[in-house]
Amino acid sequence: MIRVGPQSGRGQDKREGAADKMEDQEALALQADWADISQGLRKDLGNQLYTQWIRPIQLGSFNAQTGTLELFLPTEFAANWVNDRFHDRLSLAWKIARSEVRQLSIKVQPGRRKLADIDLRGEDGFGHRAANDATLAMESIGEDGFTSSVGLDPTQTFAAFVTGTTNVLAKNAAERMARTEKPQFSPLYLKAATGQGKTHLLHAIGHSYLQAHPRARIFYCSAERFMVEFVQALKSGEMMEFKSRLRGFDLLLVDDIQFIIGKASAQEELLYTIDALLAEGKRLVFAADRAPQALDGVEPRLLSRLSMGLVADIQPADIELRRQILESKLTRFAPLDVPADVIEFLARTINRNVRELVGGLNKLVAYAQLTGQDVSLQLAEEQLTDILSANRRRITIDEIQRTVCQFYRIDRAEMSSKRRARAVVRPRQVAMYLAKVLTPRSYPEIGRKFGGRDHSTVIHAVRLIEDLRKRDADMDGDVRSLLRQLES
Repeated sequence: MIRVGPQSGRGQDKREGAADKMEDQEALALQADWADISQGLRKDLGNQLYTQWIRPIQLGSFNAQTGTLELFLPTEFAANWVNDRFHDRLSLAWKIARSEVRQLSIKVQPGRRKLADIDLRGEDGFGHRAANDATLAMESIGEDGFTSSVGLDPTQTFAAFVTGTTNVLAKNAAERMARTEKPQFSPLYLKAATGQGKTHLLHAIGHSYLQAHPRARIFYCSAERFMVEFVQALKSGEMMEFKSRLRGFDLLLVDDIQFIIGKASAQEELLYTIDALLAEGKRLVFAADRAPQALDGVEPRLLSRLSMGLVADIQPADIELRRQILESKLTRFAPLDVPADVIEFLARTINRNVRELVGGLNKLVAYAQLTGQDVSLQLAEEQLTDILSANRRRITIDEIQRTVCQFYRIDRAEMSSKRRARAVVRPRQVAMYLAKVLTPRSYPEIGRKFGGRDHSTVIHAVRLIEDLRKRDADMDGDVRSLLRQLES
């Protein structure tokens, strides 16, 4: 606040009151801008990175003369990390939102401890929500029965998990781990490829366990986050505090355990923690993209602990489960209609993982809503090109020729013959079109597979079929049918 010359009396009070009001309004405006910026970063970075690094940021003072805005973080480690990795992104976002912010000063909030006692997700380092006041937050960490659900995605519950033959064992084991009675096995080890639901089950266990034990102490993190906390405590000479807090939890949930491989000291600490928690009847759940025996560089003693309970494998979702997952999401889009043939197309085509499947549906529906178009098979093919291409299996030109010949009931030799009869030419052109759409082959390569034809002949065929698909419903139907047949 700037005051010009000495003032007295009511005039001074009014001016000071007006200045204070302007300062308050400026602070509110900055907070509003920060709310918009942080939400945009949440969408760009994803929930995990956002909660870990961006959400703890507190606004400081803004110097209008220099255009410098202060951003505070709870620890020196967090401030350095954000400064190194997100400074440019934050600066650009602020310049777009408020041109007078010309530079950022990212530093530790005054009075905060250097050790990451308050976790960078807005929690302490082991899963408890930090209070707004730093001192209160540090005191709360030591309280018995501190309730925590921080770090758990509220949308990832057992109720939202769609069960099929490929994941039923893992789902049942996870539900049993969360019940009030002592589990038959511990630790539970969830093994699945990316996007198949293992992280969803970790979050669901945490939510369900808190419902049954409202004052439970839960630690949810990735193995990488465990490593960050471990190294920070080691460097700060506070390993005893680290160990004490870590072993005070009732439920330990560690995701992506494969990333702890090769870290001898961290492996040893995790081993001792597992032994201590198991001895006290605590519950442990780990998740990884491979079985314990396939973890390279893991100490044999830790390997035995990880596999001593139950290893529950989640297989890739089959087509029936993929259909069920898509149908379970449809209620969110009402009254928008998603035709059955679109659901079938997505279920058959996007088969690598569930995350891509749901992402594809969300992208398609969002595009339709924003543009006012109806959801259709053609729209799905047009807007999901990248996802569909990544999921398509390797299809050969020979396979295309064989499928087209069976569809049109012509001899396979006609694909390379010189005959010009319409009953032969049109299927040959369709096969050339499909070869260009479904394979990475060039026009000359495709021409050679069709009796040594010139590349210009292939180009003509591709353009002709593209045009016919727009004008001729029967031709479009034939091509769609062949695409489904080849991609299934």
